[in-house]
Amino acid sequence: MTACFMAKPFDDLAGTGMHMHVSLADCEGNNLFASEAADGTPLLRHAVGGMLSTLLDSLLLFCPNANSYRRFQTNSYAPLAATWGVDNRTVSLRVPGGPAFSRHIEHRICGADANPYLAAAAILAGIHRGILEKLDPGAPVEGNGYAQAKELLPTDWLTTLRALEASSWAREAFGPEFLGVYLAVKRAEYRQFMGEVGEQDWRWYLHQA
Repeated sequence: MTACFMAKPFDDLAGTGMHMHVSLADCEGNNLFASEAADGTPLLRHAVGGMLSTLLDSLLLFCPNANSYRRFQTNSYAPLAATWGVDNRTVSLRVPGGPAFSRHIEHRICGADANPYLAAAAILAGIHRGILEKLDPGAPVEGNGYAQAKELLPTDWLTTLRALEASSWAREAFGPEFLGVYLAVKRAEYRQFMGEVGEQDWRWYLHQA
């Protein structure tokens, strides 16, 4: 047996996610998302709007490796688009059911290979933006989120690396010094990954004319 934190260790099985749950409390510990309404308070919806608006910019923090993106497949229990819903496991941001005091958001993007500290920082920074700007997330998805997705998240490492690199929001949220080092490491890993000739290359091309 091996303890494995790969997002997608086996191609014939669903991948391994790291769902993160978040709510906000006031100085007395009261849940500011608490509401009898299933979709929570306006503050909760603004938080969702902020996380959706920053999802592409922060995707490299949630999915930091080439293997991370092999997890994103239809009907694989991994979300594919910037969507949210109430008690819906086919969306990226889920508001679970339950009593009013337990109202919170389940962030379902991260793979098991994500750094939880960086992922939590990106989630909180997205929430902060949504609350400050009072961002509207739109109507929650009802039914099959896979079938209703209009614009899919990128499923390759390089696209998300470039998105983080170009993000003015991320530079402000994380600081240019951190981003400079993090992106340099990820560029080096990407070059090393792309420079390695693997078994699939041999299967596809070695004996082809």
